[in-house]
Order: sequence, then C-alpha cells, then structure tokens
Amino acid sequence: MTRSRFLRVKCGDCGNEQVIFDRISTVVKCLACEKILAEPRGSVADIKAEILDVVDNKT
Repeated sequence: MTRSRFLRVKCGDCGNEQVIFDRISTVVKCLACEKILAEPRGSVADIKAEILDVVDNKT
C-alpha cells in the first residue's frame, strides 16, 4: 500500500516555502506569488516546485 505524504516545497519564483499534500485533486499555488506548485496527475501530484523535505506525520 502506498502511503500519502506531506512535502515541504520551495517556490522557484519567489522562494516561499510551504507544505503541500502529495495526493491532490486540485492545482496548488504558491501562497505568496500564485505560481503553480503542483498539479493533479492520476494518483500522485505532479510537483513543479523544489521538494525540500518529507514532513514526518508520526505522532
């Protein structure tokens, strides 16, 4: 079974960092400059930004 993850990404235009889900159903834009960071593609997002880290969601 494939696990979904949260990713910390960096916008290539403005350098803003934000956390996004790797399984999206709508386009995700940068909160600062509105550049597209990820687009839905089947079961996994097509990430357009630099992936900096996988956020650990274990409690």
